[in-house]
Formats: sequence, C-alpha cells, structure tokens
Amino acid sequence: MEQAQPDAGEAEAREPDAGEADGRSAWTRGRVLAAFSAVTAGLLVFHRAVPNGVGRLGSLLETFLPWLGLVVIVLLVLALLRRSATALLALLLPVAAWTYQFGGLLLPADESGTHGLVGTHGLVVVQHNVSDVNPDPARTARTLADAKPDLIAMEELEPPALPAYEKTLASGYPYHAVQGTVGLWSRYPLIDVRLLDIKPPGIAETWSRGLRAVAHTPNGQVAVYVAHLPSVRVRASGLASALRDESADRLGKAIAAENVKTVILLGDLNGTVDDRGLSPLTERLDEAERGLAFSFPASFPLARIDQVMVRSATVRHIRALPATGSDHLPVAAHITLD
Repeated sequence: MEQAQPDAGEAEAREPDAGEADGRSAWTRGRVLAAFSAVTAGLLVFHRAVPNGVGRLGSLLETFLPWLGLVVIVLLVLALLRRSATALLALLLPVAAWTYQFGGLLLPADESGTHGLVGTHGLVVVQHNVSDVNPDPARTARTLADAKPDLIAMEELEPPALPAYEKTLASGYPYHAVQGTVGLWSRYPLIDVRLLDIKPPGIAETWSRGLRAVAHTPNGQVAVYVAHLPSVRVRASGLASALRDESADRLGKAIAAENVKTVILLGDLNGTVDDRGLSPLTERLDEAERGLAFSFPASFPLARIDQVMVRSATVRHIRALPATGSDHLPVAAHITLD
C-alpha cells in the first residue's frame, strides 16, 4: 500500500524557523550578550568601584569611559544577528547608563547668558598645550586669538618660541605672565602673579609648570590658575599616573586655600574629569555642562585632557578648536560668572 505523503504545507509547518534552528526562542537566546550589557552598564555607573591599587585600572577605565558607548553598538549588532529579544532588552541598561553619564554633554550649547560676554557676566577662555616642538608658534597664536577669548593659557612654552607668541598676541592681549613653561595672556590687567608650586616629590630636576594670577575683569577679580600636570603612561602593568596624582593633590590644596571667590583653572591636566586621580580638583571645581571637546592626540582625539574648571562660575560649553602645530587640540570655553 502506498503511504500518503504529507503535503508541502504540513512539511513547511514542521520545518524549524531559521531563527530557532538551535532549538531556542528569541527570549532564551543571547543570555551571554545580555550579561555583557549588564557588565557594561555596571562599569559606566559604578566605575569608581573598579580598584585602583593594581596598575591604576580604575583610572585607566575612567580615562576612556565615554568609549564604552562603542561596546554598546557592538552588542547591538550581535543581538540583531543573534535575533535575541533578551539581548536587545538588556541593551537598555548600558544605553541608559551612558546617556546618564554623557548625554547631557551632547545637548546643544546653552547660549543664554553667553552673548556679548565681554563686559557683562562672562568670559571666553582658551586652553592649549602648544608643544615644545611646535614648528610655527605665530600661526598657533593666531589660531588661539581667532576664537576671540578674554584669557589664553598655554603650556610647554619654550624660551625660543616665547617672542613669537608675545609679538603675535601683543595687540589684542596687552597683559601676560609667564612662569617656567606655562603662560597666561589677558585682555584685562593681571596682578599678584606668582609661581605655583605643584612639583611632586618624585621629580628631582628643575620643574616649573604652574602659575597663579588675578585678572581684573569688568565683573571683578578672578583668580586664574594655569597648570601642566605630569604626563601619564599606559604600560603593560597598567596606568603610570602617580606623579600626576601627587601634582593634582598639590594643585587642589592651593585652590582650596584661594581667597578670591571666583577661580578659573586652565591646564593640561593629563587626565579626564572622570579620572579619580583628578578628584582633588573635580571635588572642588565644576567642569563644563556641554561639549566633549576631545583634545588629545590631535591626529585622532580620544580624550579631553585639556581642562577648564571653575569655582563660583559656570562653564556653559567647551569645544575643540582647529589643529595647530601641537599634538594637542586647543579648547575654548564660555564661562558665566556667578
């Protein structure tokens, strides 16, 4: 007797769905991806829980913390390829965590109170590590002046290049002060200029990378600090930042003792505002409300280590300026005074 053959519809009905070829549903697949999403969210929110005792791994993570957003994108692609509802749903955790940490920086600049800053209640400032091997100091000075700032801070000023900066900026910035390898140019008179000792004990050679001055602005006195903290290195053993951290602690104590109410710190701090190594500063000062302004390295900026921080003021927006002859990008910030 000839056996009845199932029709095509019945055969197709018994054929497993392509997405369920492994025998699991969209809700049971992708659990490993979901776990990675949870870990990524945890690192974003609880990055201070990562220990810093060995290789300063916590600071290393915090230096590149915004880039965990790329992990979210990779996880999204994998979740789609895996056709996993569980993995897609779990992605809401790191997306929410990243948005909480950095989403506000991407919002449009708050322009209220930033029009006509000069003579009202605000300042425009520029911060730049100009590089001690800058091939064209005059061009660099013009680039900084094009932002029309009220204050310009520079680091890695070398004596042979100093006359070029002074000459180029003389007409627009009649007041300036230089201490060691850092300098400040201002539209307003500068008084009480002095060397700022932020040299950590671990450095034996001559080292002068800080100054403090008071600028007489139309809205009163502002204490301006310019600093260049020691460099950090990423090694196989982790992040080498002990000297930077010691120098940040000295700088933080100096600012804490400052008698002038309004303080502006401009500097190459060799660290991001998320890096706990700069906590002596970030616990005392406020950073920018808007803008990422990655400044280093200039060829492919990965982090903003050039900072503008304030006390009794608000950094409304920070942005990167066009490249100069330096390995850093300049950053410009709009500040309103309280």
